[in-house]
Amino acid sequence: MATKLVIGTRGSKLALFQANLVKSKLEKAYPTLEVVINIIKTKGDKILDIALSKIGDKGFFTKEIQDALYKKHVDIAVHSLKDLPTELPKGTRIGAIMERASHRDVLVSIDGKKLADFTSEDKIATSSLRRKSQLLQINKEVKVIEIRGNVDTRIRKMHDGHCQGLIMAAAGIERLGLQEHISEYLNETQMLTAPGQGAIAIEIREEDNSTLEFLSVLNHKESVICVTAERSFLNRLEGGCQIPFAAHATLDGDHLILEGLVATLDGRKIQRETIKGNSKDAIQLGIDLANSIKNNGGYEILEEIKKELH
Repeated sequence: MATKLVIGTRGSKLALFQANLVKSKLEKAYPTLEVVINIIKTKGDKILDIALSKIGDKGFFTKEIQDALYKKHVDIAVHSLKDLPTELPKGTRIGAIMERASHRDVLVSIDGKKLADFTSEDKIATSSLRRKSQLLQINKEVKVIEIRGNVDTRIRKMHDGHCQGLIMAAAGIERLGLQEHISEYLNETQMLTAPGQGAIAIEIREEDNSTLEFLSVLNHKESVICVTAERSFLNRLEGGCQIPFAAHATLDGDHLILEGLVATLDGRKIQRETIKGNSKDAIQLGIDLANSIKNNGGYEILEEIKKELH
């Protein structure tokens, strides 16, 4: 087995926290293994003045890291799973998915203001169409505006007057120790989350069985099953950052419950459904849920979005 592993990661505080988490767990499991971190800038780190929904580029936060992996400049790539496209580049695969942290979204606001207290005078910022459409379903009066940047950058922008509130992933806030900024945890009824949200994925070269063996200590079976169903749903919908979609799976023994939705950009129409089945059928359950949503109004929603975008 190798004596050294090089991790490829983005350079944000959150990305580095996740890479260092992988590093520390590998070093604890293999005391003689040297693990080093290589920071790689992605297109998503360089282009900060364009809304994600207007870019439509799969791999916006991952491609350059994946290129380094394929060219053997790094041995593993550490990603937030929700940023990782469902179709990986040829020659790579997911080597492990760590135990998922909180999958929920949170409201971060000035003076601890709750979502129910926001008025038409207030602005809530997000870069996610999924969050925007569900926010508008909750409160059609609220102004939802675009924001880009890392977690700490967004919080700073809020305090500088850009907005009165932010919708963000709980996992990122908690990993950075910024919980004091959270005003409210949103439940699944209010805000169904992105496929894979809260999970860390480790990508490897397809033929690299030695590294795969190293990573087995990090792989979390239950998290793998849940995110597999969620990403199967996403893949079947051919969803990207231009479509408001969401999916979240839970396990009860061998029983898998998967909930998903697609929505119009303004939140007027949302097709939301739940499917249940055996956990061994996670991929098929994702496909079946996507097909059902499409057949029950989701197809018309997707066509409406395509027309609005062109």
